[in-house]
Amino acid sequence: MPKRIHRLNSTEEFENALNRVNGRRYVLRLFITGITVRSSRTIANVRSVCEEYLKDRYDLTVVDIYQQPSSTLAQQVIAAPTLIKSEPLPFKRLIGDLSDRGRVLVALGIANSADEEAPNV
Repeated sequence: MPKRIHRLNSTEEFENALNRVNGRRYVLRLFITGITVRSSRTIANVRSVCEEYLKDRYDLTVVDIYQQPSSTLAQQVIAAPTLIKSEPLPFKRLIGDLSDRGRVLVALGIANSADEEAPNV
């Protein structure tokens, strides 16, 4: 059964969600496989979320696993694309093209899930 995502229904809920993340800098690493359509789409998806919800509060590093295989081993990346959030805690690892914006927001801690635990993204 898929997890339900909590939708922000008012301006006040949205502002409260933003206040929870204000002041925290997000450190993200996106692992991709070369310059492909899927990689480009994933980069665009991540940048879109970051620019909309984390403007001026994130560091995004894109790592091509073909060019930097040692980084892939060090971070234990076994599939691509993979987005790793190392800060703020908790550490999160998201796999896929990250096109489901609601699930990405919950996994990054930007929005809350209707359930008590965040969905596996």
